[in-house]
Amino acid sequence: MAPPSHTLQLALFLTCSFFLTLTLTLGEKQSYIIRVQNDLKPSVYSDVEHWYSSTLSSLRYNPLKSTDHDEEFLHVYKTVFHGFSARLTAQEAQQLATFDGVLSVLPDRLRQLHTTRSPHFMGLDSPSTMSNLVTESDSGSNVVIGVLDTGIWPERPSFHDQGMGPIPSFWKGECTVGENFTKANCNKKIIGARYFTSGYLAKMGIMNSSTDIKSARDTEGHGTHTASTAAGRAVGDASFLGFAKGVAVGIAPKARIAAYKVCWKRGCMDSDILAGFDKAVEDGVNIISISIGGSAVPYNLDPIAIGSFGAMEKGVFISASAGNEGPRSTSVTNVAPWITTVGASTIDRKFPADLVLGNGKRITGSSIYRGDPLHDINNFQHLPLIYGGNASVGLRNGARHSTSFSSATCMPDSLDKERVRGKIVVCDRGGTPRVSKGEIVKDAGGVGVVVANVFPMGEGLVADAHLIPGLGVTESAGNLIRDYINSNANPTATMTFYETQVGVKPSPVVASFSSRGPSAESIFVLKPDVIAPGVNILAAWPDGVAPTELSSDQRRTQFNIASGTSMSCPHVSGLAALLKGAHPYWSPAMIRSALMTTAYTQDQQGNPLLDETSYNISTTMDMGAGHVDPEKAVDPGLVYDITAYDYLNFLCASNYSGRDIKQITKRAGKCRGKHDHKPWNLNYPAISVVIYSTQLQEPAIVQVTRTVTHVGETPSTYTVSVTNPKGVNVTVTPTSMNFREKGEKQSYVVRIKAQKKAITSLNSVIEVGKLSWSNGKHHVVSPLVVVWKQVL
Repeated sequence: MAPPSHTLQLALFLTCSFFLTLTLTLGEKQSYIIRVQNDLKPSVYSDVEHWYSSTLSSLRYNPLKSTDHDEEFLHVYKTVFHGFSARLTAQEAQQLATFDGVLSVLPDRLRQLHTTRSPHFMGLDSPSTMSNLVTESDSGSNVVIGVLDTGIWPERPSFHDQGMGPIPSFWKGECTVGENFTKANCNKKIIGARYFTSGYLAKMGIMNSSTDIKSARDTEGHGTHTASTAAGRAVGDASFLGFAKGVAVGIAPKARIAAYKVCWKRGCMDSDILAGFDKAVEDGVNIISISIGGSAVPYNLDPIAIGSFGAMEKGVFISASAGNEGPRSTSVTNVAPWITTVGASTIDRKFPADLVLGNGKRITGSSIYRGDPLHDINNFQHLPLIYGGNASVGLRNGARHSTSFSSATCMPDSLDKERVRGKIVVCDRGGTPRVSKGEIVKDAGGVGVVVANVFPMGEGLVADAHLIPGLGVTESAGNLIRDYINSNANPTATMTFYETQVGVKPSPVVASFSSRGPSAESIFVLKPDVIAPGVNILAAWPDGVAPTELSSDQRRTQFNIASGTSMSCPHVSGLAALLKGAHPYWSPAMIRSALMTTAYTQDQQGNPLLDETSYNISTTMDMGAGHVDPEKAVDPGLVYDITAYDYLNFLCASNYSGRDIKQITKRAGKCRGKHDHKPWNLNYPAISVVIYSTQLQEPAIVQVTRTVTHVGETPSTYTVSVTNPKGVNVTVTPTSMNFREKGEKQSYVVRIKAQKKAITSLNSVIEVGKLSWSNGKHHVVSPLVVVWKQVL
């Protein structure tokens, strides 16, 4: 009997350390990622690929012939995990999951992609920093950053190799030839380039040759921007249409770049991302920069977490974007404790533009519009102003103040041309990309656009390169503008655009869009780890790609200004490359520790860092340990190291089953002495504990152990100081530690005594303090987070 024709998705796991990607449906096929045991291949087969092929051929409902086997295989994985990907029906997947040694079968998911001044803002051109981090690392010249993204545009001057030394001897990668990409496109700067299409093609069917090309060449812009942010060479007289003029340079300008194109026009498939991880580690990268994400899921169901674990075991530092779902709580993604998760902050540069209302009220917004003015400069003309929600195609017959979501957000074909023609239109954010709203207004006959934040976006602004006179305004300004429109019979306005403004205060502040903690997967791991510049970042951009990425945008430029945690992630990738160059033997955990324990929580005026959403004081859940400080990170004094076995113990203590753990770590999944392990004892640079309602007999006490490694060159004595979280008394034993030599390790115990708090079942209370070890020169600071939570 023929199998059913409907699709069935599976998430099954096998018992070993191979990963396979399979597409299984009943009748139809889809992609899956399969992991199998290391020792699964019987000796009768000449190679693992032959074994995989024979395994697929043995499936009962496998319709494949030997001639079309290659069409069904997607990838074979050998480095960060072991397995393969292929296209199968759901019934074939069910059968495969019963095979001995098959550890997991994961459905292949689609994910999405999440400067002239930021290096200066971070102090990387100051004399003290130049003599330390940049000089000691030789700008990262012996470090390779693997960028998993949309590829690279190699002709950009940010990627020239003049004056660079030989390619590091450990490098094993290659420059893969593809469409409009040859081996000559690589040099001593771009030392590797690969692309991965199998998972994407299996999902999408065919590739649109007008938007995607089968090579490492970037036709989206995102990969070129992130790669040059992390490691672009210095380029003089750079700007975007005259904005942000200066010398554009990446964080680690001599670091080598290896581009792994895993993302395409419609997104990034897990199977291709895993193939990128696998090849990057096999090639010999030191740093992986990945500005890609999805919703947070358990680590054993997250291929990015699994691939990152395998990379971490090989000594590779992983920097990942926190996501752009802020200011919503628990929105942070890429939260595995072996990943360094990066949120976004502003720098001291803005691109102001004013909306002047007919009543004389001047509202300052943000814009990088460079085109014909809205009015003659000698005739300060006000034009009619209308709110998109009052201009719906369906709102006629005098229904002036009725609103429609589609027209309020200026969705395509939502605006009444008779109402909009010749007017400035106010559009709420949401529904469509910000820059496309101006295009829609123009098509409806409007002459200008105001894009207004709505709840909960708050007061944060990013600059957009509008196609018509346009600017963005804050949530409070949007409310003021709508009130003005609704209270005036003939509302009018005009716009004024300005040049780049630097020295902006306060700065930095936490970007309103930056995803926030706590982590939905583990309250015991502080996420995000740190924040770094991610707002209005200038970096390289490909030919043939409009700065807005709109098809109607005919402008072309060598640099573009973009915002997101996608931009903050490569800042930390570049910093990690500098730290790895200065300290070649530091582990990924030591590099992250140096960044976290030296991060700052006060702005350049010495005031607490603010949250751009409301301009209230930022919290640890917003910014993690704080804003990265390169000058201090190169010489942190003490660091917290973490081994793969430490992470294994953490997973055991976090109630992951032996099977779950084997899916993540390719190690034996038994948790011996499971109850002896506590998740808060992972040797993280931050301390996070939970006081559950069952512990609320006075007093509740939690004991935490940490171990530090002395990385200073000379003997030193450190003493502890504590800022107690509200309602908590913290004691530390011992109160001082004397280190005699570099590399020496010592442990201390933190005793946290918490008062009782009344907690509802749907609520929790978070209080934050800090613990600091100091020898007078170094201050090794750890956030100390206590959460009161009701047991459900």
